[in-house]
Amino acid sequence: MKGKEVSRIHLSAPHLSGLESRFLQEALDSNWIAPLGPQVDDFEEEFAEHIGVKSAAALSSGTAAVHLGLRLAGVEAGDDVLCSTLTFVASANPILYLQAMPVFIDADRTSWNLDPNLLEDELVRCARRGPMPRALVAVDILGQSADYDTIERICDRYGVEVVEDAAEALGATYRDRRVGCFGKCAAFSFNGNKIITTSGGGMLVSEDEDLITRARFLASQARGPTPYSSHSTLGYNYRMSNLLAAVGRAQMKVLEQRVDERRAVFEFYRSHLEDLPGLDFMPEADYGRPTRWLTCIRIDPDLFGVDREAIRVALEEENIESRHVWMPLHMQPVFEGCRVVGGHVSEEIFRQGLCLPSSSFLGEPELERVVRIVRTTCTAVGKPD
Repeated sequence: MKGKEVSRIHLSAPHLSGLESRFLQEALDSNWIAPLGPQVDDFEEEFAEHIGVKSAAALSSGTAAVHLGLRLAGVEAGDDVLCSTLTFVASANPILYLQAMPVFIDADRTSWNLDPNLLEDELVRCARRGPMPRALVAVDILGQSADYDTIERICDRYGVEVVEDAAEALGATYRDRRVGCFGKCAAFSFNGNKIITTSGGGMLVSEDEDLITRARFLASQARGPTPYSSHSTLGYNYRMSNLLAAVGRAQMKVLEQRVDERRAVFEFYRSHLEDLPGLDFMPEADYGRPTRWLTCIRIDPDLFGVDREAIRVALEEENIESRHVWMPLHMQPVFEGCRVVGGHVSEEIFRQGLCLPSSSFLGEPELERVVRIVRTTCTAVGKPD
């Protein structure tokens, strides 16, 4: 970086509400600092009410939520489990935890989420040749919901359970419902880069209260109701601490504000960059309202003059963090040999996609720094001034 040191602009940093200290002090005053406690109970109840489902289990991570969701959907060793390929590895790692086999489904161009047409094609083939997949992990990518009316109709027809991975999409809607209302259960993440955070943590939600009761049991080392340690099945240490739940309750108070702020960041970028040749934005599906958790652009190097990596490097030289869109999971070495349906759409998005800094507290000076560098990097002949 040349010249005077400037403050770093991060990709997606935590944004405190100002209420965290009050909720944390309540937890400390109660002496509940270990896993579980009244803050956990209240966080689960408030979260379930916000999503519009009957029950929720606060967990140690979004990955833990996907893992428990798949286990409670009946996934066992040797099963095939369908999964979006354009997503973070945490969507599919739990499939391997259960010794099942991922089958990756390509994205569509209208939402960057799982392509329902390819999903149906694959299930038709499976019905002819067998075996049928046990479940589908449908991901709400980068703050935008998948097309659940279509996905659920297809999966119901073939008896495939749907686990919604809404880790990146808290606050988004699908038609008139919030994400997290679909499938057998849904998983959320409160990692530090998410739209709200508990520093780490996750939530499993469902309309099935018995499923959530079972999830809490498994997440607490599957300890039986005896005066001694009794374990009849494999369990996990997946429960959330009372302190993290206190932070989560404070963060939930400003969720809708954070969604508006993220969308405002996107609108700033859109209004200042959309005239550049070869640059476009992640499309917004007409069936819902995404959060724009991350603002993502696509760069056609033939029109823009350089590729998305040149932009990333130019931003980094000015102490600005950006990131490639997810590498499709079927391209990852850890999933070598797994079946993939399609793949070229997600591969193209990966080759051309870049996530710009999207923290909800970014002001115009920071956003103008990003815009200036992106515009300067463009070398297209006759580009706008």
